[in-house]
Amino acid sequence: MLASLSIKNYALIKDIRVDFNSGLTIVTGETGAGKSILLDALSLVLGKRADVKVVRNPSEKCIIEAEFHIADYNLKTLFQELDLDYEDQTFLRREILPNGKTRAFVNDTPASLQQLQDLGNFLIDIHSQFDTQSLFSEAYQLEVIDTLAGNENDLQTYHLQLKEFNTLSETLKMLEGKKQELAKDWDYNQFLYEELRQANLSKIDQVALEEMFEKLNNSEAIKEVLSQSRQLILEDTMGSLSTLTEIRAQLSKIKAFSASYEELWNRVNSLHIELEDISGEIQGAFENLEAQPELLQEIHETLQNLYRLQQKHQVNSVEALQKMEEDLSLKVTDFETIDGTISEIKEKKATVENMLNELAEKLHDERIKVFPKLKEQLGFYLKDLGLPNAQFVFDLRKKDFFRKDGKDELQLLFNANKGVSPGPIQKIASGGELSRVMLSLKAVIAGFKNLPTIVFDEIDTGVSGEIAHKMALIMVQMSKKGQLISITHLPQIAAKGEHHKKVFKVEGEENTVTQIKELTAEERIVEIAQMIGGSTVSESALAHAKQLLN
Repeated sequence: MLASLSIKNYALIKDIRVDFNSGLTIVTGETGAGKSILLDALSLVLGKRADVKVVRNPSEKCIIEAEFHIADYNLKTLFQELDLDYEDQTFLRREILPNGKTRAFVNDTPASLQQLQDLGNFLIDIHSQFDTQSLFSEAYQLEVIDTLAGNENDLQTYHLQLKEFNTLSETLKMLEGKKQELAKDWDYNQFLYEELRQANLSKIDQVALEEMFEKLNNSEAIKEVLSQSRQLILEDTMGSLSTLTEIRAQLSKIKAFSASYEELWNRVNSLHIELEDISGEIQGAFENLEAQPELLQEIHETLQNLYRLQQKHQVNSVEALQKMEEDLSLKVTDFETIDGTISEIKEKKATVENMLNELAEKLHDERIKVFPKLKEQLGFYLKDLGLPNAQFVFDLRKKDFFRKDGKDELQLLFNANKGVSPGPIQKIASGGELSRVMLSLKAVIAGFKNLPTIVFDEIDTGVSGEIAHKMALIMVQMSKKGQLISITHLPQIAAKGEHHKKVFKVEGEENTVTQIKELTAEERIVEIAQMIGGSTVSESALAHAKQLLN
């Protein structure tokens, strides 16, 4: 149950702590006093999105903390599933920082908003002022039916399978579109790929081939140059080698006279040796250079094919052509294998579709089983609430496609009077009738679902007198199974609470703050008397208040 709620720096609240008890707690206060602020703050700590505008003083941190006593509710497994630390006394805290960022904690451990929401679903059910309108929602109607049918596990499995089904459907659609695109270009891509593959690009060194081509293509001119160069070196009279030989011989005559002369001789000797080596290499190059017309033709054809491919694909290197060959290979292979991939996806989709159909059928059957008992229980409560002739028709129809929660389409039909055909509840029911139907539904759900805390924010809208008294008695019964907190403007309901808290505003010179306090027995009489007769309390109003309290 909710043990306490602490709020600091939120809206009109500066700093308050509210302690709660088991049973039925009543919260009253004038319109605008701040009752809804309490609920908004509680919703924040349960994972609602924060609005920085609600922070009272923007320069300070806003802190909201709720304490829950949950030892009797078997929630340890839930905490494990949510990867949270379990404590019998669990604290949920939400902070809004001055920079607008928010933080959430469960038992002082950082938590996500999703974790707060998932945990909150098992801790508390808040019915706000406008939630009665949710009766018009098919989603809410199905949620009630599924809760009573115990369909939570099957729905969870259905949602997972539906997500998988939608993913497979999107994948299949993408693959079939890709197949169409590949099919349009497959012949051309296949031709381009084969053309590149047959070029044996991995064996081509373009730079080496171009060098070899130039050498072979100019072999006669090269041989002529090499021959003339060697003759210049070896010529007996004017050759470079013979000249160096003579210079070396002359210097040898004086090299013993000075180290510098010896150095000159050594240098000339080195030139002589180097020139002999050059002459030998020129001779070798001359002898190795032969006209090879067949090889020249082969290299020419290879290079011409290479240049053609580079121009065709608008690239200038063998590596770029190899990359294009890889890309084309993938496109060709993709087309050749895509049918197999499509078949696999179709098979998986068919399997998931069968599972979804089975789950949808099971959900449909379980929902139908709930209707008789639900009608009976609603009739029981509504009879007490002044609607003895109320009728419900749960119009559940199967669709031929998968919906969010199965294949069912539900419409809740209702009528409150004899001789009137049931119609859509949003068109038939009055405000007071809707309040009674909603309370009856909550009572039925509370009897089935072991929720620690239920909060009603003016669920009694549109009723008064004896009907309000009957609603109060139902709330009392509900509070015996779990904590119930009711925000109300009706004295008949306020009088039935075990605990009574009043929300009020205190106006200072510079600002206004919201406060809340537990009423004493005497204060409670006055509060209920004011709810009956207004701010000026009469003796008759006091007497009536005492009568209601007794």
